[in-house]
Amino acid sequence: MYFPSGRAMADPRELRRLLRERRAQMSPAERIAAALSLASRLLQMSAVREARRIAGYWAVGGEIPLHGLMTALPREVDYCLPVLQSGRLLRFAPWRVGDPIVPNRFGIPEPTEATEALSPHEVDAVILPLLGFTRAGDRIGTGGGWYDRSFAFRKRSAAPPLLIGVGYACQQVDEGWTPQAWDVPLDAIVTERESIACPR
Repeated sequence: MYFPSGRAMADPRELRRLLRERRAQMSPAERIAAALSLASRLLQMSAVREARRIAGYWAVGGEIPLHGLMTALPREVDYCLPVLQSGRLLRFAPWRVGDPIVPNRFGIPEPTEATEALSPHEVDAVILPLLGFTRAGDRIGTGGGWYDRSFAFRKRSAAPPLLIGVGYACQQVDEGWTPQAWDVPLDAIVTERESIACPR
């Protein structure tokens, strides 16, 4: 279920369209099974098990959900959701099931109590949604650049935070994607099928 070898994808907009289309073709049962498998794989990672502050996301637009991970974390672990800041940057606010949320300007839910939101430097592990990925650790997002700007410091320094991209296995791109100078590479990629340690 990967893009066939030898098929050049020069237009990033077309590639993103095809990736969204491929993700949308998954059945509800496939999505549920994938989310449960993803949570199991994430919980097997020592970086996740040892983290005290984990930044996740609220799944929208067909992104693989993280509810299986979120509900399995010990109560002493802060699970955080991204909160939009000026300058197209992110902070991460602790959130638990039942806490109030409000949609941001993109319609994505954010915690309403964000006064204690953490900076990107203060999180131990970040789980980033993928629209697509390469096995080299390239993350193909929606094109807004929020994560790349927020974690630009990781291009110059080692973890923490550890950057873990998550998505469906069918979102792998074998050819046709060239990362830009501002793209921040991932430390690992986890799908419902495997965990991939990325070279950095």
